[in-house]
Amino acid sequence: MDLNLKGKRALVTGASKGIGRACAQVLAEEGCAVTIASRDAAALAAAAAEIKAQTGVDVQWKATDLSQRGAPEALAAEAGELDILVNNAGAIPGGDLQTVDEDTWRRAWDLKVFGYINLTRAVYAQMKPKRSGVIVNVLGAAGEKLNAAYIAGSTANAGLMAFTRTLGGASPADGIRVLGVSPGPVATDRLLSLYKQMAATKLGDANRYEELFRGMAFGRPATPEEIAWTVAFAASERSSYTSGVYISIDGGMAAQS
Repeated sequence: MDLNLKGKRALVTGASKGIGRACAQVLAEEGCAVTIASRDAAALAAAAAEIKAQTGVDVQWKATDLSQRGAPEALAAEAGELDILVNNAGAIPGGDLQTVDEDTWRRAWDLKVFGYINLTRAVYAQMKPKRSGVIVNVLGAAGEKLNAAYIAGSTANAGLMAFTRTLGGASPADGIRVLGVSPGPVATDRLLSLYKQMAATKLGDANRYEELFRGMAFGRPATPEEIAWTVAFAASERSSYTSGVYISIDGGMAAQS
């Protein structure tokens, strides 16, 4: 399917690896001019070079910490006029209410929650005068399937789901679409590392980690590309009447509850 994305300008955060890296790759394959951002300059440079080699797109990159005051606004200004923003930066540690202290909670939310909100505010202001643009928030299934052992993450994602729906319900009046994609377990480096640790503890062999996938839908986690393809479709004209919703890609996990 031709998504009619050729020539569009896109910014993807948290894009040095995992879901963000896959989103940047797919958007470049579809002909977008892509800027990628994260905190890791070396990883960004490598990702940009790899994407260019595979797609021919000269990917721009910016190392920045979006949890810092003023950083989202500076990134939006440097990226220039955008057609697509993919908010993806952020990883929230696990733990229950007594385990996650205030400093940890605030650091995590400064990046994932306020980073999304502040960058959205800055980019939205750029999109509004031309009455066009799409903002896609990569959320997380823990916002639906609430988990007290991941309380900071569940609460953050539930809040961002509400943010996405609230803004996306009003944004069509400005010609802008705001929507979300909510992944369940995805085979990122972070998840695979966690499952290898679990396998070493439970099975005595880290290399047997795939045995722990058996309880997942289809017996495996999603691939980053399975999330990225949906992000690209959601950002395209083929989904031009979609706003104020989020799409769960979790193999039916949330529906089980």
